[in-house]
Amino acid sequence: MTNPYALVQEKVNQVPGILQEIGIDCWITFVRETSAVQDSMLPLIYGHGVTWQSAFILTRDGKRIAIVGHFDAETARRTGAYDEVIAYHAGVREPLRRALAELDPQQIALNYSRNDPHADGLTVGLYQLLQEHLAGTPYPARFVSAEPIILALRGRKTETEIDRIEAAIRTTEEIYAQTFEFARVGMSEQEIGRFMHEQVAARGLETAWEAASCPAVNSGPDTPVGHAGPTDVVVEPGHLLHFDFGVRQEQYCSDIQRMVYFLRPGETEPPAEVQRGFDTVRRSILAAAAALKPGVLGKEVDAIARRVIVDAGYAEYMYGTGHQLGRDCHDGGALLGPTWERYGDTPNLRVEAGQVFTLEPSLAVPGYGYMGLEEDVLVTEQGAVFLGTPQTQLIVK
Repeated sequence: MTNPYALVQEKVNQVPGILQEIGIDCWITFVRETSAVQDSMLPLIYGHGVTWQSAFILTRDGKRIAIVGHFDAETARRTGAYDEVIAYHAGVREPLRRALAELDPQQIALNYSRNDPHADGLTVGLYQLLQEHLAGTPYPARFVSAEPIILALRGRKTETEIDRIEAAIRTTEEIYAQTFEFARVGMSEQEIGRFMHEQVAARGLETAWEAASCPAVNSGPDTPVGHAGPTDVVVEPGHLLHFDFGVRQEQYCSDIQRMVYFLRPGETEPPAEVQRGFDTVRRSILAAAAALKPGVLGKEVDAIARRVIVDAGYAEYMYGTGHQLGRDCHDGGALLGPTWERYGDTPNLRVEAGQVFTLEPSLAVPGYGYMGLEEDVLVTEQGAVFLGTPQTQLIVK
């Protein structure tokens, strides 16, 4: 029988080594009523929601303690991830104080962060309650952000996680292949988008991000491009047709962009400027992949990819070259991006083995449309490995 908590156990097993590496004694994920406010790490270290105030405590010497309301205690035990499950009735304060007094950690990492939304599940109100619970103890003065722990844990994919991402990528490629056969001149972006949704539903899956904008389908030079859904713009000869699409399968995501060109009457191949645009984006992806190795800064990879586009005479794309991919489409803190205010410190983080990134530079081909490709790659000790089958030729119809 398959162990439903195998992945939770795998991820929890990673934690002591990460804490030792970073030099933090204890990590607490403090949560409550997660149907209202979901902490992004809870699915990885617990696998369920909770109702009452709960503390999931993991230490550098391997202790694993779950302090939960008594109705959640049996669920916590069944995960097999926690050696000690402490159930309470009236309140979490006393069991939490006793546990910390026994552990006496010198640093306590909490689930808050300025840079990484996946590390920022602790609300201001709950933080204030935690301070009240621990008033009169030395522990509030020892709080630090769990951001570096979560960056490592979420980023360093286990074999199970990589297998699931690869499965999602394979499914995405299958749906793309069916869509390329289906799409033709005279169809609207919305018709093509509905077809893709039907393929997702037929497999019992969901899209990698909200369905209203997944897929993005952009036909020709006058379509809006970005985090918006398909419109009633109709595919015409001479249009570039751009897709941005992924699925969530076994809780893990893909994120892939593809390009199609529709020939005009008399054309037997794409115009030179269209082919040049495709080739430039492709070269940018290959340059980024060649640079993507453990230890490199995200901003350095971004600069290499961006330079290929700009040096070819195209305008700079106004977003990061790539983001981490995993349980969420935008997954983890490190970013392959420029040092713009909106990205905080994430472009200054170093790339690590086990992380999965997208590579997605783009440009505009005047008169034809948006040209963007996106590939999903795994960082290994030797460098980047493509997890799917990259688009190396412009699809022509």
